[in-house]
Amino acid sequence: MTTTSTPTSRGAAMWALLSLAVGAFGIGMTEFVSMGLLPGIAGDLLPQVYAESPEEALAQAGILISLYALGVVVGAPTIVAFVSRYPRRRVLIALALALLVFNGLTFVMPTFGLVGLSRFLSGLPHGAYFGMAAVVAADLFGAERRGRAIAIVMSGLTIANVVGVPGGTLLGQLMGWRAAYLVVAVVFLVALLMIVLFVPARPGDAGRTARHELGVFRIPQVWFTIAVGSIGFGAFFAVYSYVATLVTEVAGAEERVVPIALVSIGLGMTIGNFLGGVLADISVRRTLVYGLAALAAAAALVGVVSHAVVPLIVGLFVFATVSATATPTVQLRLLDVAKEHQAIGASLNHSALNIGNSLGAALGGAVIAAGWGYAAPVWLGVVLSLIGVAIAVTAFAVERRGDARPPAEVDGLSSEGPGTSPIPTA
Repeated sequence: MTTTSTPTSRGAAMWALLSLAVGAFGIGMTEFVSMGLLPGIAGDLLPQVYAESPEEALAQAGILISLYALGVVVGAPTIVAFVSRYPRRRVLIALALALLVFNGLTFVMPTFGLVGLSRFLSGLPHGAYFGMAAVVAADLFGAERRGRAIAIVMSGLTIANVVGVPGGTLLGQLMGWRAAYLVVAVVFLVALLMIVLFVPARPGDAGRTARHELGVFRIPQVWFTIAVGSIGFGAFFAVYSYVATLVTEVAGAEERVVPIALVSIGLGMTIGNFLGGVLADISVRRTLVYGLAALAAAAALVGVVSHAVVPLIVGLFVFATVSATATPTVQLRLLDVAKEHQAIGASLNHSALNIGNSLGAALGGAVIAAGWGYAAPVWLGVVLSLIGVAIAVTAFAVERRGDARPPAEVDGLSSEGPGTSPIPTA
């Protein structure tokens, strides 16, 4: 993909990345704040079901998480396919505006069905925003530091889990769950203004067509990578979606401890995100395989310590740290295997992770509704992450045998980084 970019100073580039990170903060908050407020949402929007069976109401309310994730899965490739030809700054402005409007609808919609519709709509711009932001970030910082540039943008999402999600959860507990989405809308307003002011103009690819962009789905390694992100990291969402009940029902803590657990998860995600950016610049393959194996072990740790609140909070920190290495790693893998389809390839990272979001939330709700207990999603996470290891190892073995061409090198750097073997020993 060739574009002509105006040189950008380091300071101006950092302001641009900060602006994109504010939008990522809003996305992180809108995506994850529902998880801490799920019992309150269930009680408010499904009062009759909740009165008869809190477990059933909670499982039904989890559908809202899946609907948001479905919006991401649908929106990421379709929106990017049609907007890749347009200047990237204008696209980012339009996407930030859409995020502002759709999250505002979540704040005002009166019924469960309409709130579900607003959550689906809110998810549509999510992947396209991150896809465009990742391409702009990599362009601003260069090939050698692209993993770290993407990690800076993604830090908004992880920091949201330190500040925005726990704060929104606490606010929702005190003032009603809708108040959290009013804050989300304000964050997107700030992001919109900052993008207008600080993100430099970057041309699109005028010759691109939707048909050409959707050609990314003809690349087998793209499908392998989507599967790794969807199934392997569904483990994280299986646990995170039901963290409130894990804390209150399994560990026996008071509801006010839930924001503390969310802060622990957010801190782990923030550290893991930057760690993942560094490790991915060294070797995408090793980071994926070893990271997924470590994720299975971390999920098992959470399951073992889940009956005591302090060890549980520590376990959730470890679990989140390991899981967050996925975001820049899967992102870089998709950029590599997507070849000339960079924007849509970058957006598919969020389709993959949100398939995992939907899968984890749905299966987690199913095992709870089946009567297997509130800790069952944790053990489900162990299984999903191990399946992810198997998929990743298979993908790299297929690539090594030559059934799919290796990722193209970018300025002399392959997805392996210098001095690494073609496939990790796992």
